[in-house]
Amino acid sequence: MSAIGTAAADFALPDQHGRTVGLADFRGRKNVVLVFYPFSFTGVCAGELQALQAQSAAFEREDAQILAVSCDSMHTQRVFSDQEALDLPLLSDFWPHGAAARAYGVFAEDKGCALRGTFVIDRGGIVRWSVVNELPDARDLHEYVKALEAVRSGGTGH
Repeated sequence: MSAIGTAAADFALPDQHGRTVGLADFRGRKNVVLVFYPFSFTGVCAGELQALQAQSAAFEREDAQILAVSCDSMHTQRVFSDQEALDLPLLSDFWPHGAAARAYGVFAEDKGCALRGTFVIDRGGIVRWSVVNELPDARDLHEYVKALEAVRSGGTGH
C-alpha cells in the first residue's frame, strides 16, 4: 500500500464523461481525496459516494478534490452517476484492469475489484493519510475531513 509520506502513484483515467483525469492535474493546486470503491450499483458504494457528495462543501473548504475510482468501465460509471445523481468525478480503472488500484495496493485479486481504500494526497503529491476497509465495511467520511484539516495545519493526518 502507498505509505504515508511517500509520493502518490500518478495515474490518468477516464471519468464518466470520457475526459482523462490525472493526479498530476491537481499537483500544486489542490489536495486530493482519492477514494477507491469496489463496484458501481451496490448499496454501500452508492451510499458512500452520496455521502461524499453531500459533504462536498467541507472538502471545498479544505481546497480538496474528491476522485472516486472503481474498476468498472467508463460507460458503467456514466449510467451509475446519472442514476445516483453524482457529480463527483468517477474514474474508470477498467483497462489495464485495476492498474491504479494495484499501484495503491488496494486491488483484491480474488475479487477483481478495488478494496475500499482512501488516500489523502497533498498539493505536492505526497500521501498524508490513508485507510483501507474490506469490501462490506463502509468508511467514515468525517475522518477524511479531519485528515485534510491536519494537512492544512502541516501535519500528516495521523
